[in-house]
Amino acid sequence: MRERTIASHFARAVLGGAQRRGLDYSSLLQQLGISPELLEEPRARIAPEQFTRLIQQLWLALDDEYLGFGHGPSKPGSFAMMCHAVIHCRNLDKALNRGLLFYSLFPDAPRLTLTREDDMIRLSLDDSQLWDPDHFLSESLLVIWHRFGSWLIGQRIRLEQATFSYPRPEHGAEYDLLFSCPLTFSTAQSSLLFHSRYLNMPLLQDERTLKHFLEHSPADLLSRPDDGNSLSSQLRRLLSRDSSRWPDLDAVAAHLHISPQTLRRHLREEGSSFQELKDQLRRDIAIYHLGRADLSLQQIAEQLGFSEPSAFHRAFKKWTGLTPGAYRAQEN
Repeated sequence: MRERTIASHFARAVLGGAQRRGLDYSSLLQQLGISPELLEEPRARIAPEQFTRLIQQLWLALDDEYLGFGHGPSKPGSFAMMCHAVIHCRNLDKALNRGLLFYSLFPDAPRLTLTREDDMIRLSLDDSQLWDPDHFLSESLLVIWHRFGSWLIGQRIRLEQATFSYPRPEHGAEYDLLFSCPLTFSTAQSSLLFHSRYLNMPLLQDERTLKHFLEHSPADLLSRPDDGNSLSSQLRRLLSRDSSRWPDLDAVAAHLHISPQTLRRHLREEGSSFQELKDQLRRDIAIYHLGRADLSLQQIAEQLGFSEPSAFHRAFKKWTGLTPGAYRAQEN
């Protein structure tokens, strides 16, 4: 299971626009099985499908795909119409430029531009006019355009850099999930940098695949993990292949044909560690099963490699701020 949970920060952030618009979303949270107590816990996580449904329902309730964060609203269906406008383009270059042209027709839409820097292309966002205190819309627009472009050509566009016009936020550790590339904060503009070779690639999608894509997009573009090229991303994929067996660091290093010391050093350079990655995966698997009630707490503890349920309880509370029992009670 490679599903990664969503930090409660993002759910609180997305509700900020609803609060600004005076929307009472308590019944919506109840319908989605998201308790207010869960959202108030900074370490808590929610399932990706819950986050996707939350965004979709807020779009409808607010009648705004910018969720209350833009200079003006974007009518639901705007993203879908943009997708239909670009789906028959010859290559990614034509598609991205036509998509950005589409949104430029709306005076209140956030401005995105493509510029060439030698062999690189920079997708820049002017977020100066946004009401976006938690940077939710800025993050979302960059993530959506990157992952939408990757979907169009059928392969992940490798990001060389992501820059942000604001200081590193408190939830900055989550940016590995969002961008999986070198990050720079407090810059002149928010942007993504990638190689220009991708622009010449043909679109591999069509009207048929677009119909399926639009059933959940762009919400699921924000909630699914980025299959990045970092060592951390590779390790998550490796560890998630068989969650019933938990190899140690030496075994993983041998599999990757590098020394344990080199593995530790590379992870440290990426701001992570083997134990941290392992705990993140175990946390997400636990939340997956706690939300479905398909396994008992003891069975979950055993699957995650804990010899005693009490050890699982302590670890889960350290990860999320809640005990497994309390988390399951809030979810069901």
